[in-house]
Amino acid sequence: MHRIAVYVGLALVFAYFLVGGVAHFLATDTFARIVPPSIPFPLAAVYVSGVFELLGAVGICFPRWRQRAGNGLIALTICVTPANVHMWMHPELFPTMSDAWLFWRLPMQVVLLGLIWWSTRDRRGWQARAASAA
Repeated sequence: MHRIAVYVGLALVFAYFLVGGVAHFLATDTFARIVPPSIPFPLAAVYVSGVFELLGAVGICFPRWRQRAGNGLIALTICVTPANVHMWMHPELFPTMSDAWLFWRLPMQVVLLGLIWWSTRDRRGWQARAASAA
């Protein structure tokens, strides 16, 4: 059952970053508006983050690369936090999104970080340590 839960978690993380990564290239202008003004070259930031989202999504599909890709997705998710904070603090710039949606993006980002961490850890080391401790 635990293994199934891990694969469901991986599938959710994969889908989130695959769809998000593709969206960076299909809705570039929308993503560029989300980039806080303090970050230079918003268009480049959108393309770079889109590439890394796609690389991370693909990377978690391979057990050998899963934990490294997960670490990268965690770092990327933390790096885009200023964009979510910017959206929350300036709702007038995003009139099509409700204040509640803009707020809940932040706690959901914490849930996403937890899901990435939990689903991409290498459990072989944990299982060996647990077996030797028993």
